[in-house]
Amino acid sequence: MKVRTCPLPVLQPIPQPKPRPIVGNLNDVDQDKGVFGLAELAKEYGPLFRLEVLGNNLLIVTSQELVNELCDETRFDKKLNRALLQVRDFAGDGLFTADTDEPNWGAAHRILMPAFGPAALHGMFDGMIDIADQLLLKWERQGPEHSIDIGGDATRLTLDTIALCSFSYRFNSMYSEQTHPFVGSMTRTLIESRARGQRLPLQTRLMLKTRHQYDEDKRVMYDVADQLIADRRRHPLPEGQHDILDTMLTATDPQTGERLSDENLRYQMVTFLIAGHETTSGLLTFTLYELLRHPELLAKARAHVDEVLGERAPQFSDLADLTYLDQVLKESLRLWPTAPAFSLTPYEDTVIGGRFAIDAGQALLVVIPALHRDPAVWGDDADSFDPDRFAFDRAQALPPNAWKPFGNGQRSCIGRGFALQEAVVFLAMLLQRFDLSPVDPDYQLKIKQTLTIKPDELYMRARRRDTTIVSAPEAAKQSGGRQVAAAAANGIPLRVLFGSNAGTSQAFAERIAKTRSSAATPPASTPSTARRVPSRPTAPSSWSAPPTRGSRRTTPASSSPG
Repeated sequence: MKVRTCPLPVLQPIPQPKPRPIVGNLNDVDQDKGVFGLAELAKEYGPLFRLEVLGNNLLIVTSQELVNELCDETRFDKKLNRALLQVRDFAGDGLFTADTDEPNWGAAHRILMPAFGPAALHGMFDGMIDIADQLLLKWERQGPEHSIDIGGDATRLTLDTIALCSFSYRFNSMYSEQTHPFVGSMTRTLIESRARGQRLPLQTRLMLKTRHQYDEDKRVMYDVADQLIADRRRHPLPEGQHDILDTMLTATDPQTGERLSDENLRYQMVTFLIAGHETTSGLLTFTLYELLRHPELLAKARAHVDEVLGERAPQFSDLADLTYLDQVLKESLRLWPTAPAFSLTPYEDTVIGGRFAIDAGQALLVVIPALHRDPAVWGDDADSFDPDRFAFDRAQALPPNAWKPFGNGQRSCIGRGFALQEAVVFLAMLLQRFDLSPVDPDYQLKIKQTLTIKPDELYMRARRRDTTIVSAPEAAKQSGGRQVAAAAANGIPLRVLFGSNAGTSQAFAERIAKTRSSAATPPASTPSTARRVPSRPTAPSSWSAPPTRGSRRTTPASSSPG
């Protein structure tokens, strides 16, 4: 009897720059370049290499081949890296900075998943239009020669949007020369958190002035979150209205039946206010940077908006048709993922790539800008901006886990749909109303890095186009549009069954039942009902670039917590 044996993999040592005493490889990374400095090191040391920084052992991963393996959630889980552990000091066990096995992460994830489903996004559409309209009106009044600080105004836009759509609260940032105090405190705490991750603890203890400012900034962020919660408890929304803050305050965990604690509510609010606006403002700023330096693509995007909208204000149903804007935003996220890294760790000792031994608990940092420039996937022109990479057929052909701007699996960003919808809405309204031009045609990209990345000191001018935007109902009236008459009831009973994890199926079922009931008054014996059937809860699948063909659906996407 012959026994077949499988040969053991031939293991290879993991490359590493020569470490120095105490600081290890700290000096090997260009701190001004941040994650882009890590991407440069990958060109020298390969798609997996080791760094030792102040006693911490970190593996850097940059290729699609290895990242695809790391995204297997049966083997790997999210790891709070050194930077996120610093952020946890003020974000606590909020969605972004909690460990997967912490009770509050599971409870918050189960409670809040439906709050970002397609039905919820539909309800947020008008709020996104409202805030976008405020900013565009501000630019119109400032005139065509005004130098627009894109990053600053994009921050105002996204902060006000997350506050209105999620918490029914108005920061009114468009009416002030200064950004809201929350923004300044948030920026400073993120910068300090990143700096603390690169210092010895003793250094931080000795920096008394910096520590005092950090504590004050934490207090400001907590005060804003606490005020929003207290205001809602004193003044509930009118009957029939509901938002994410209501969900946080009143919903119970379907597994335990418990609500979120007051302390966790504060952490979730801070997390949502930071993650819900900072990354999206960076996405819009990078997108405008690329369009301004590629006038032919800017013209193509504007023509696409004109074709879809004409001079009619956008409606929710238009989102599925604005496919080229979706491609532009995805390509922007490819080159400039505003949350540029995420960490994973194996549950057990394992081997990746068939040749590298990895210990259980070892931190592996996925550097997304390098992953998104892997020539094996994106070709030799991976540094070029080409929205056609995300045309339907090409997007379908991408290998799995080649595009990861929102993290991985169950820990991917819960608000990715919110982020892309907000970005598409604003970009469509902007291109419909204005011709854009750079203030400095020779601008050289400067990137400001905290936990996120964003272009710095980028300015443009906006000249009002010769268009008159009319509301959707008015446009229908002018074109003689008529609604199709509802069919008469035929007496056949209708029962709609659904199983829903994120609220999508429930919303469709209720819409069908409501439409059936309102078409005509059915006989008393044949009511229309929607009823839940048991469904096994499932975690969201690993996020990858979806097709962008003009199917009648919106495409989810960020930058909120995961």
